[in-house]
Amino acid sequence: MSTSPETLRVALVQMRSGRSVAGNIESAAALIREAAQGGARYVQTPETTNLMELDRAVLFEQLREEEDDTALAAFRDLARTLKIHLHVGSLAIKVSEARAANRGFLISPEGDIAARYDKIHMFDVDLGQGESYRESTAYKAGEKAVMAGVDGIQVGLSICYDLRFPALYRALAEGGASVLTVPSAFTRPTGEAHWHVLTRARAIENGAYVLAAAQGGRHENGRETYGHSLVVDPWGRVIAEGGTDPGVIFAELDLKEVEAARRRIPSLRHGRRFEVGEGTHGSHLHVVGSPS
Repeated sequence: MSTSPETLRVALVQMRSGRSVAGNIESAAALIREAAQGGARYVQTPETTNLMELDRAVLFEQLREEEDDTALAAFRDLARTLKIHLHVGSLAIKVSEARAANRGFLISPEGDIAARYDKIHMFDVDLGQGESYRESTAYKAGEKAVMAGVDGIQVGLSICYDLRFPALYRALAEGGASVLTVPSAFTRPTGEAHWHVLTRARAIENGAYVLAAAQGGRHENGRETYGHSLVVDPWGRVIAEGGTDPGVIFAELDLKEVEAARRRIPSLRHGRRFEVGEGTHGSHLHVVGSPS
């Protein structure tokens, strides 16, 4: 078994993906190269790196199955060329005639797919003022949490709306993840209200680094995303942050900080199962929480 390094240089690629898959590949590739030139061993891109499209018919015209997806092939070649761990935050991948997967890929420096993760929680919301999203109309929800190794460091995968479901991150942290990833395309209203709070909370709760590459700005399809790609340390401090425009942000992860945070607040070892009931003598509803 390989020994975990004490530090890892990472980079987050912030994008403004549009309706052209080829154009998005070109934009992402340029920023990924910049990240690698800056010394990053791990590079993360945002949710829906390959295509930002709300129109279901237009989306499915461009969707491809994984083995035929040009973006995935290009990013595998790029990871192999640059000798980096490339985490493509997510691609829209065709899984049937009626459904896509919002699927993240962790690609090894050899260009192999080290891990796949299908977004578990679907973004079905009404934000008001005519802004409404129904991700489940086009996408099939995932069912499995996923971890993978990056230079001996256990990394937990998630995507965007998953950020609002803390049990997922607790499970990943209890499973050994020191780094939690949240490639995203947060809307501007929800980002302004909750983005920093939620990413910092997931870091604090689990004593883990949180890496969250984001889409930012007004896209071709009219959607506006919040940007502000973030690296948060295990004590909840923001150590790197982007703005709203495309670009690259760098950070150095010190894995001793994970050990220190978990030693100071050992909540991962204090989790207990408990029952939820109604009143003093009410019937028990279900058992939740971490196993003791």
